[in-house]
Amino acid sequence: MIWLYGINVCGEGGEYETLTLDCPLFKNARIVLDEFQIVLHSPDTIAPVGILHPLAFHLENKVESISSNGIDEASNLDTVFEVEGDVQQEGEAASEFVAIRSERSGVTKQELKVSKTMKDNVFSISCWLQDSSKNSSDLQEDLEVILMRIEALLMENGSSWENVLYIHLYIADMDEFAVANETYVRFITQEKCRYGVPSRSTIELPLLLVGLGRAYIEVLVANDPTKKVLHVQSISCWAPSCIGPYSQATLHNEILHMAGQLGLDPATMLLCEGGPVAELEQALENSEAVARSFNCSISTSAMVFVIYCSESVEKSERIIVQKKTETLLKQMKSNHADGTKKSKVLDPIFLYVLVPDLPKRALVEVKPMFYTGEYLSGPSDLTKQSQSTEQDYCGHDISLQKCVAYGKICTVILSVTEGLAAKICSLASVACPANVMSKGLVEKEQVILIARFCISRLDKVLSENNFSWDDIMNFRLYFASNLNFSHGTLSEIFSDVFNELVQMSRRNKVDAEPILNIVPVLGAGRSLSTLDDIFTCELIASKC
Repeated sequence: MIWLYGINVCGEGGEYETLTLDCPLFKNARIVLDEFQIVLHSPDTIAPVGILHPLAFHLENKVESISSNGIDEASNLDTVFEVEGDVQQEGEAASEFVAIRSERSGVTKQELKVSKTMKDNVFSISCWLQDSSKNSSDLQEDLEVILMRIEALLMENGSSWENVLYIHLYIADMDEFAVANETYVRFITQEKCRYGVPSRSTIELPLLLVGLGRAYIEVLVANDPTKKVLHVQSISCWAPSCIGPYSQATLHNEILHMAGQLGLDPATMLLCEGGPVAELEQALENSEAVARSFNCSISTSAMVFVIYCSESVEKSERIIVQKKTETLLKQMKSNHADGTKKSKVLDPIFLYVLVPDLPKRALVEVKPMFYTGEYLSGPSDLTKQSQSTEQDYCGHDISLQKCVAYGKICTVILSVTEGLAAKICSLASVACPANVMSKGLVEKEQVILIARFCISRLDKVLSENNFSWDDIMNFRLYFASNLNFSHGTLSEIFSDVFNELVQMSRRNKVDAEPILNIVPVLGAGRSLSTLDDIFTCELIASKC
């Protein structure tokens, strides 16, 4: 047939037509190539393409063989074998695996902590080890215990890793990135995730400084496992391949969750030269390339950007990075202003986070989230799609950012700076030092007042935009690790305050697990030049 029709190289994503020489369908003979040549079709420096051109071949009869178990291998396709006895179901096997490994770890329930949001169809689960740094020996041990616990929680919910859309992997030391990946792939595999492995962001955080173990994981789960993923594995010129066992982006219910993007040159998979500004520009280009594969764009569909910055970046350079971010996004919006097909254009909100280290020793990592669908205009829609500084707390400025696709999705970032914290405490006649970031919050009462303010203010935003706490998909609290409060104490305070609101409003039920994922960082804020937030709340609610 080759000499009659020729050959056409028509593959996609590096997968080309295959010439089959032998297979079980060939009952009597196999094809043997006597002579062939390789014709170079595309002499590309990254991915050259060649054509195998058979010049001479012949058929070779197969010798009938009987395997050691007496089964004729040549007739396997026509035979049905009945398996007798009890068959262990996949869920049962997984449960047994979790139980065995958990006994080996010796971790108590007091040490292993969990939080979970209340949304029914899409929710987040977080798991971490509390006050376990003195007992755990290494990252692998901590990560195994956490992954086993999440796996068990997924099964309790009738889900599996197949239902996971996104994973935030926080580790205490980026030097152990390879160990984290090796442990990770023992639990999360292509075989377990038929619709594609989850997208992921991996960040080093000061976990040990706040009394946590060496690993901390947050997973976003959908009861409906249908999703579309982009899993770039080969080197190309349009987008970087994944540097770990994850997908570049996951689309579910019109929300695109993108993996953290580094400033990697797609053609070489090396960090681009030129420092943090050059890495930022490349990371945004990579984000745009991935977004376009889902028929959306940063200029029209981005809702929130979390931009991680390594502490190795000098303060003077951080100012330039932020200005460059604003300039590039304005330029991208300008370039797409004409001819856009979307009836609405979203104005994204920003959170800058200072962390100890990033994968590949990168200086910047960009993590955007997109809404790819259409939505109707709501009341005062323009005010709901913009960053804002409000003055509704007794005349004091509140740094509140929100981006809302009316009736679909609501994203909010609430920043509590030193100045705002002092004003909140002063109104309650509770003293709060002006230099909180250097001395820490010395009184628990001060934290309780700030927690009440945060929960109350977020409740108001949700209500104003026709959302509720039952719609919460993600709820994170970033806090400066140099505060004199442990992670466990903060979790207890914010959980108690939230439960106060629930009981007062009688709108929600109180769950056993807290809904808040508390993340320790070196600094955070809407300005990369100052990063002066004591606490930063990031909330995502969805009706999708």
